[in-house]
Amino acid sequence: MLDPHGLYELADDLPDLDGVVLVQALTGFVDAGSAIQLSREHLLEHFENEVVATFDLDQLLDYRSRRPPMIFVEDHWESYEQPSLALHLVKDLTGTSFLLLAGPEPDLQWERFIKAVQTLIEHFGVSVTVGLNAIPMAVPHTRPVSVTAHATEKRLLGEHESWLQRVQVPASVGSLLEFRLGEAGHDAMGYAAHVPHYLAQTTYPAAAELLIESVANTTGLVLPTAALHEAADEVRDEVDKQVADDEQASRLVTSLEAQYDAFLRGRDASLLAEPGSSLPSADELGAELERFLAEQSRDSE
Repeated sequence: MLDPHGLYELADDLPDLDGVVLVQALTGFVDAGSAIQLSREHLLEHFENEVVATFDLDQLLDYRSRRPPMIFVEDHWESYEQPSLALHLVKDLTGTSFLLLAGPEPDLQWERFIKAVQTLIEHFGVSVTVGLNAIPMAVPHTRPVSVTAHATEKRLLGEHESWLQRVQVPASVGSLLEFRLGEAGHDAMGYAAHVPHYLAQTTYPAAAELLIESVANTTGLVLPTAALHEAADEVRDEVDKQVADDEQASRLVTSLEAQYDAFLRGRDASLLAEPGSSLPSADELGAELERFLAEQSRDSE
């Protein structure tokens, strides 16, 4: 199949697929706890996979905003870590195939890129696209990780409940892809893991574990997460030690625990609210999230 958009190159001898799941794991604007990155690394390291399509990043990436690393040794350049945005064919533990779109979020030509992805979705007969995301939330690390689910059709959400009514946030390629697929009549959904805001800049394997488990529960894919679970336990132990040695951090976690528990009991509380504050409006919640994302964008420049 020729690429009508001129953005990707297909591998030879492609398998015939029908009803396959596509997992979208693009990173760029915000990835709290590096959960998206950890998720795609886990899938590519622990399951058999091959590249079936490679995107031309020279057309999609602003190298000056996200400069790839190079290694200099004494008197010469030794290596260059070339970025890659590719569609992988992965097999779960039972040998069931699914697709994984992994790499940096495109900086340029969003609509053209999304049309190219839609062409691949239709070519491979994708039944549902599932996006991965991770956002900072006022939740304690001492409670189970929670997740926000969203979809083009309510029937895809199962028993997941909404946590916000209406907010305005900066767009991402992943969210726009889901929106455009819905407009085109394709099933698409996503999961956003809630990462404790005080751990958003660290690696948080527990969030990645939940993202992959959410994909497995939705699609029926068999995707063991033992390695992530072990890493999550190690991070939990280390964070517990640091909190125990810091009185201010300990008070913060205690306050977040009380707020989180109250939320689960159905009281008038919000996971995005500061402890002790009044319940913010949806506009205030959106403004706070937008402020955080704007800071993330400036930090990456």
